[in-house]
Amino acid sequence: MPVRPDEVATASLCEDYARVRQQSRTLCDPLAVEDYVIQPVLEASPPKWHLAHVTWFFETFLLKPFVPGYRVFHPQFEVLFNSYYNGVGRQHPRAERGLLSRPTVADVLKYRDHVDEAMAELLSGEVDQDVGFKVDLGLNHEQQHQELLLTDIKYNLGHNPLYPAYIERTTGSSSIPDDASYVRIPGGLHEIGRRGEERGFAFDNEYPRHKVFTRDFEMSDCLVTNAEYLAFVEAGGYEQSTLWLSDAWALWRETGVNAPLYWVKTDNGWMEYTLSGLEPLQPDAPVCHVSGYEAEAYAHWAGCRLPTEAEWEVASDLANHNGEFVEDQTFHPGRRRGQTVGQISQMFGDVWEWTRSSYDPYPGFRTFDGSLGEYNGKFMSSQWVLRGGSCATPRDHIRATYRNFFYPRDRWQFSGIRLVRDV
Repeated sequence: MPVRPDEVATASLCEDYARVRQQSRTLCDPLAVEDYVIQPVLEASPPKWHLAHVTWFFETFLLKPFVPGYRVFHPQFEVLFNSYYNGVGRQHPRAERGLLSRPTVADVLKYRDHVDEAMAELLSGEVDQDVGFKVDLGLNHEQQHQELLLTDIKYNLGHNPLYPAYIERTTGSSSIPDDASYVRIPGGLHEIGRRGEERGFAFDNEYPRHKVFTRDFEMSDCLVTNAEYLAFVEAGGYEQSTLWLSDAWALWRETGVNAPLYWVKTDNGWMEYTLSGLEPLQPDAPVCHVSGYEAEAYAHWAGCRLPTEAEWEVASDLANHNGEFVEDQTFHPGRRRGQTVGQISQMFGDVWEWTRSSYDPYPGFRTFDGSLGEYNGKFMSSQWVLRGGSCATPRDHIRATYRNFFYPRDRWQFSGIRLVRDV
């Protein structure tokens, strides 16, 4: 189990706690109070719920067990803001989170203050390894929900016919992107996954490090762009059943999907909703908000395929780190950049990259102890792995071994496409 090395890290832990907790509040600053309660779809939770749930995590796993006499803020919050921890107790139905007009936003902010004051007292003294680990886990958990805050806010605003902006951003002029090049990656026996002796936090699903075999392959040095994906759309890609997995074809016939999420066809051409409002589609920006099914079909159409997660991690040794992250405050993937020969661009940041690997346990995988073992392991079914982070991810949250996972039908995440081909 990863831990901070010793009690010397306490001051750093306090600083990290204050910084991460403040970031959640900062991300909500542009919202109107009405925005905090909306839940437009089952998968997207209201911002108010996110702010309360990450606070519930610290109260449940740190304050209640480690602070004698701790007074809970509200006894029913244990149910209202529990997400999926069956070992902790009951949960309010996920589909009904948007029906909770009470507690109010003001009440949730008071809840955060209450927990933060108690956490500051807990962290003011010596912190043992168990507490240090759980604080680290709680902070990384909150950073995950900060990304979900942005994706869920975008889903809410992007399905409003007014297409309101979350922030104002200058996009500048677009250009036709240069063609992608491919970097050859030698096959052989490689090691992937987190090393047990590495410092710093990692989730349980990143362990243990283990050997994998890959064949020779070539990976695109850049992401698939809007212009490239638009060619697929205009070539009738969504109407060619031979390109699609059976589940995808049935789903799109039922739902009428014929373009990426947030693309809007107008009399003046294709537009795209971004967190800055509705904008002309930028041809040189990475295509974003595509499902695994769409990524798979595009790769098939392009005569390529999606990488496996092992191939992605092996190739990440050749990556530069020039992507957009949440600190850049663009909240949108950056455009295709000039490439350096032999390097792979935008592997970290911009968009989560679909792999064709099922989200499965590594050989020798062990969950975290106790109820925290529900964090990752129980979701290892029917989902695909994504790698690399996005424009909504904090820079210090991502690493080459990080495994994100979603169902291949999911499109609301900042997810895109990188191609590989066999040699």
